[in-house]
Amino acid sequence: MKANISSPATGYQKFIEVDDECKHRTFYKGMAMEAAADALGESGRVMWSESVVEITNKSLIQESKKPKTKAPMSQHLVTPHVLQHKRLRIALKKQCTKKNKKVAEYAKLLAKRMKEAKENHQEQTSKRCRLSSLRASASKSEFSQN
Repeated sequence: MKANISSPATGYQKFIEVDDECKHRTFYKGMAMEAAADALGESGRVMWSESVVEITNKSLIQESKKPKTKAPMSQHLVTPHVLQHKRLRIALKKQCTKKNKKVAEYAKLLAKRMKEAKENHQEQTSKRCRLSSLRASASKSEFSQN
């Protein structure tokens, strides 16, 4: 197994080839996971003692098939596409809240107008009832006087 060990903080990089199957068995477990560098053996122990190595590429060799490597998906990387998607998400959220405010404001205005219309209608009906009752009482009084 070939191991390319790098330290992004210092920029140091080392390429190690380990032949013993037992030594690199810890690196088979998962991609983009951290493993102790002590498993690399004596060649790595001096340089990488008490270090933690992140596995970034795994070679898969199967019988009667071509050898291929498998790399993990890059997770939580801040790329321009991610930033653009974040801006879009925030813009959509703002747009949605703005729309909801407008809808709430319109509903409030509509309720106010409906209330005014209802009061106006009640006023007119009560006025009509009063006038009709006055006319009826006036006509009764005319009949009673005749």
